[in-house]
Amino acid sequence: MAKLGRPKKDVLRENQVMVRFTDAEYTKLKDCAAQSNLTVAETIRKGIADIIGSEK
Repeated sequence: MAKLGRPKKDVLRENQVMVRFTDAEYTKLKDCAAQSNLTVAETIRKGIADIIGSEK
């Protein structure tokens, strides 16, 4: 019998970071994500990648 469910991903996202935002900051973040057609998490990851890329 074949296994059911989703196939495993190559890269697992196991680490979590908790961050608190003000209402105004969170609204800006959600608006930015919506304009980019990304989730809030994807927007944060992209922002971090942009910062790390600019430091090289």
